[in-house]
Amino acid sequence: MSTFVNTMLDTATGPGGQAKGMTTGEPKAPLRRTWAEVHEHAARLAGGLVAGGTSPGAAVAVLAADPAEIAPAVQAVWMAGGSTTMLHQPTARTDLAEWAADTIKVLSMIDSKLVLLGSPFDALAGVLDQHGIGYRKLDELAGEPLTAPVEVGEDATALLQLTSGSTADPKAVRITHGNLMSNAYAMRTAAALDTSTDTMISWLPLFHDMGMVGFLTIPMLFGIELVKVTPVDFLARPTLWPDLISRYQGTITAAPNFAYSIAARRMSTVEDDNAFDLKSMRLALNGAEPIDAAAVHAFTDAGARFGLRPESIMCAYGMAEVTLAVAFAPVFTGLAVDVIDPDQLEAEHRAVPVSEDTPNARTFPLLGPPVPGLEVQAVDEERNVLPERHVGQLRVRGEAVTPGYLTVDGPLATQNAEGWLETGDEGYVVDGQIVVCGRRKDVIIMGGRNIYPTDIERAACSVEGVRPGNAVAVRLEAGTRRERFAVVVESKSAGDEDVEKTMRKEITSRVVDAVGLRPFAVVVLKPGSLPKTPSGKLRRSAATALVPAG
Repeated sequence: MSTFVNTMLDTATGPGGQAKGMTTGEPKAPLRRTWAEVHEHAARLAGGLVAGGTSPGAAVAVLAADPAEIAPAVQAVWMAGGSTTMLHQPTARTDLAEWAADTIKVLSMIDSKLVLLGSPFDALAGVLDQHGIGYRKLDELAGEPLTAPVEVGEDATALLQLTSGSTADPKAVRITHGNLMSNAYAMRTAAALDTSTDTMISWLPLFHDMGMVGFLTIPMLFGIELVKVTPVDFLARPTLWPDLISRYQGTITAAPNFAYSIAARRMSTVEDDNAFDLKSMRLALNGAEPIDAAAVHAFTDAGARFGLRPESIMCAYGMAEVTLAVAFAPVFTGLAVDVIDPDQLEAEHRAVPVSEDTPNARTFPLLGPPVPGLEVQAVDEERNVLPERHVGQLRVRGEAVTPGYLTVDGPLATQNAEGWLETGDEGYVVDGQIVVCGRRKDVIIMGGRNIYPTDIERAACSVEGVRPGNAVAVRLEAGTRRERFAVVVESKSAGDEDVEKTMRKEITSRVVDAVGLRPFAVVVLKPGSLPKTPSGKLRRSAATALVPAG
């Protein structure tokens, strides 16, 4: 039996499994079940899977919204010797015909013959029937409890994590039992997790690696108290997040940068100084997308009157290809930044430190050292290792690095012969800590300078009327001598010609101030126009199509 499954079952059947558990159903109908109770349910579901013909190594897809259903379902799949794939969930605006076509493509790619359906997606059974997709409803699956899990090795696939790419073709990262166990132990050490005192609060989607691995698998694996709601709950009422931290005395949470911006704005409008109690918060991890220091400061400033300590912010770097975590900033040090010379960064690819009052100085968050078991290097185009403060492509090696992808064209390795994963991120190392400058494919090259889209996007978002976090800089005629860039933003004022004209002028001015270059075009669109991945990240390459020709 794999160490991962062994540990999960030892937790569930031990004292920790009886004492700790998961609360779901907030804010309307909270329900708490211990990890022992989750396991008992999982054992019955696993019995139903095995009796129904699920064999070791089978890829089982899960489509459900309620964490209370998902937790025992994924544990049941692991007990039955299978791998789990969390399918992307359709929304009220989703074209079900397109969703079904995409789902069929994913299921074919991972060679899955079974979808586990939970509420509210059990209503899609007719759609699956129409397309010949096999499924079992979770509320009808339970059988005789599986007394012992099906044995699998450390190299067996535990999780097929769908990635959020910029193309229409799906891709899944193959995460093994050994990968999961290695990265889980590393995160437990780097975050100084305490199973007796920590309480994790999360609304992150479970089809994303930070939600699935960080805020379901880890608490279930080690026996940590968890309060889990859905992204819909958070977006409907962002102050539910600090409210849950207050009522459950949460110590650990996590979110992408945009969510901290939303929470900061909503908390700043709350009049009652006693509305929240955030003194218990030990770690508020910020990751999954570029970290904006201004957004972090806005969050800590808004939370200060409720007892939030700025030291609780933990910047992080991760990716599904390394299971989840690559680097964590040191515990309880807060946001630390590296201030560097912009000219030497763009022209010489060196991160030369300067004072904070240097004109147009670049500021990058320090993302911490690699978590235990991983090593990270910056390399040049010939794969030569670069010294500290020299910018190149980041690569990672270690036990948590996954073996490969499943694609529509077949398996694809993630590692080279020496075990290195090339991340596709531009960055550097300073004093052992990792700094990420941006995605290599998104870097805009003009006049021999490397311009990072995040600088342009932050400048655009500083203009009144631009929706926070909804600006994207895109490359035009990439790789040619005429390479240019455009800025596409969302605004509630889109359609008002006079307001748009003023916004375009102000965005152009702010961008020129920030990077010294004028955008070829500035496009203002209505909210909801920018293409995003299922996890909410902007898709820069797809946004290029939104720039009118000429």
